[in-house]
Amino acid sequence: MFVPGMIEEMVKTLDIQGHKLVGKQGIGGSRVIQHWELADDKNLAKQALMRGDVDVFTMAPHLLIPDEGITNFVNLGLEHNPHMRFLVQGSWYPFDLPAPERGQPDRRIKDNAQRDTVKIEDLQAALDGWRAKIEAQVAGLNQQHGKPCVFIVPVGYAVLKLRAMVVAGEFPGITQQSALFRDPIGHGQGHIMALATYCNFAAIYRISPVGHTAPERSINAEQHAILQKIAWDTVSKYPPAGVK
Repeated sequence: MFVPGMIEEMVKTLDIQGHKLVGKQGIGGSRVIQHWELADDKNLAKQALMRGDVDVFTMAPHLLIPDEGITNFVNLGLEHNPHMRFLVQGSWYPFDLPAPERGQPDRRIKDNAQRDTVKIEDLQAALDGWRAKIEAQVAGLNQQHGKPCVFIVPVGYAVLKLRAMVVAGEFPGITQQSALFRDPIGHGQGHIMALATYCNFAAIYRISPVGHTAPERSINAEQHAILQKIAWDTVSKYPPAGVK
């Protein structure tokens, strides 16, 4: 929910014509299907799509994939604007790791400080499993509609790169992974918020965020520059994002 406002501020400094934030809709910890099932009089997303005045529609799904809500919104949007693009955010993993299978130990973190002991390769494995499910649903939708219209914003992989830099002592000013987050579930501090914003900016406008700073004052200029580069490298090198 913090991304739209931060992108709005970034766009004010650019020569991008016709930009308008049509609206945003949030339900804490929700699946996209919960937004689809919201009562019509409260469903700002459906209303906007039915007006046909949306060019880009973004969704941040829950862990449970496939999510029928993604499919429903894509079908509705294309019905009213066949030139639309849809972005699905591939986020970072809540509690860092997936819930255990029956009989297996629970490796999810219980305290934010535990993040400092989580191995990067374990985070990678968790993200890979989630990504595969999102990619499968997105590929199916693009095949159904006969064109690339649904794309993935690889925010989780950008966050993974940032955490790897912190572990390696390569990110100035931060020495512990836990300093990037506010709580065990994984709500991000300013650096994560800016990085997610840069990734979404790159995917929406298909231009590099390098040199264009998000309004997050807890980050210095050197850190912003690194986050912008991480975001662009991640998005532009991930084919399902649709950015070259």
